Amino acid sequence: MNREEITLLGFEIVAYAGDARSKLLEALNAAQKGEFEQAEKLVKEADICIADAHRAQTDLLTKEAAGEDLAYSVTMMHGQDHLMTTLLLKDLMKHFIELYKKEATR
Repeated sequence: MNREEITLLGFEIVAYAGDARSKLLEALNAAQKGEFEQAEKLVKEADICIADAHRAQTDLLTKEAAGEDLAYSVTMMHGQDHLMTTLLLKDLMKHFIELYKKEATR
């Protein structure tokens, strides 16, 4: 892969991770309002975006593992950062939604 291809892959990861992050924050807002079905729906939609980002990432990892010399890209590094923080947000979001559910039943 050349630098341009890696940069485009980085943008792809940023886009998917960004969409997932937006959906997760929407899910939090829905849970705050007691709209738990909507919150769960948004988390599932975020999971699809995260899976798409992972596929793009795995493509790159597979090429590197096969010995392909990959060009450095700040955009790819930025994409990895977005994906990691989105994965952390997803883990936290599940806990927040559960807390809102418990609070709603009190």
